[in-house]
Amino acid sequence: MEERLQKILAKAGIASRRQAEQLIRAGRIQINDQVVVEMGCRADPGRDRITCDGKPIVFEEKIYVLLNKPAGYVTTLADPQGRPMVSDLLTGITERLFPVGRLDLDTEGALLMTNDGNLANRILHPRFEVNKTYEALVSGFPAKEKLALLAQGIMVDGIKTQPARVRVLQRHAGASLIEITIHEGKKRQVRKMFQAIGHRVLHLKRTAYGRLSLGSLALGKFRVLSADELKKIFSTKSPLQSKT
Repeated sequence: MEERLQKILAKAGIASRRQAEQLIRAGRIQINDQVVVEMGCRADPGRDRITCDGKPIVFEEKIYVLLNKPAGYVTTLADPQGRPMVSDLLTGITERLFPVGRLDLDTEGALLMTNDGNLANRILHPRFEVNKTYEALVSGFPAKEKLALLAQGIMVDGIKTQPARVRVLQRHAGASLIEITIHEGKKRQVRKMFQAIGHRVLHLKRTAYGRLSLGSLALGKFRVLSADELKKIFSTKSPLQSKT
C-alpha cells in the first residue's frame, strides 16, 4: 500500500518525519533508482525499492535509548567539522539511531535516541506538548518578578514563549541553580529566556523528558528504555505553574 515517503522513512527508523523532509530535499532518497525531491511523493515499501544514500531501507526492530550527553558532542549523525557526535557514545548498539531533537554543543543531559520515527514525531510535535526539564546555572540571583516573567511567557526573538514551570534549587557563589520546564523546543530557547531577564546561563543540563528522568545515569553513558519508561515521556502532566 502506498504511503507518504516521509512516513515510510520514519517507520524504517531513518529519521523523524521532519528530518526525513531534509533528506528528501537534499536528494539523498531514491525510489526505484530515481532521486526524489518532492514532499508529496508516495511509495509502496512492499513493492518499490527505496534507498537512502544508495543503501536499501530495511525495517529494523525499534530501539529506544536515553543518553546522558556530555558537552562537546554534536547531536547530528554527520559533522563536516569532524567534531565528536552523540552516536560515538552508543558502544555496542548496532542499529542506526538518530537523536530526538537536539541539545546544543555546550549543553549536557538527557537525549533520546531511537530508530522509531513515529515516536520521535510525537515527542517533537508541538501538539503533544511533551515537557522537557532543565537545570540552568545562571549568573546572579534573579528576582521573583523576573522568574514570574519566564513562568508567564516572555518575548524571545519577537515571539512570546509558552508558560514555563520555574523553581529555584540553590543560590551560591554569585549564581543560582534554577529548574525550568518547557514544552517548546526552539533553538537555544532556555539560554535566550534567561538572557531576556538579564541573567546569563553559565551551565545547562536537560534532566528529563516528561517524567522520564536521567536518574543516576552517568555522564556519557546510556541505557536502553523499557516500554514502561517510554510511557513516562507522555504521562499526564499537571498544569504548568511557577514555583519560586
